[in-house]
Amino acid sequence: MSILKECKELLESLSIPAETSVFEGTAPETYVVILPLVDTFELHADNTPGLEVQEVRLSLFCKGNYIKIKNSIVRGLLASDFTITDRRYIERENDTGYHHYAIDVAKHYELEE
Repeated sequence: MSILKECKELLESLSIPAETSVFEGTAPETYVVILPLVDTFELHADNTPGLEVQEVRLSLFCKGNYIKIKNSIVRGLLASDFTITDRRYIERENDTGYHHYAIDVAKHYELEE
């Protein structure tokens, strides 16, 4: 399993269109772009990592009130055992009319063989 796949599935369950890196086609009133940030190994004592931490940024773009949608995403992430590492309002894009809100999340995964 990967964090990209899990985030996309979560957003689909919330009926929020999502793409990885770039939104293809005409963007709807509300959508999320999932941007990979880092993949790291947890600290380990025996020099053999057993867990990988994957992190992504969920960039929410919304032409209306983004707060209700942001809150539903946050609740869904927490219920799915994601760790939220940062949340911030980025800006209102004057040329497009979208509010841009970023949620950075991390999740631990066992290394696959």
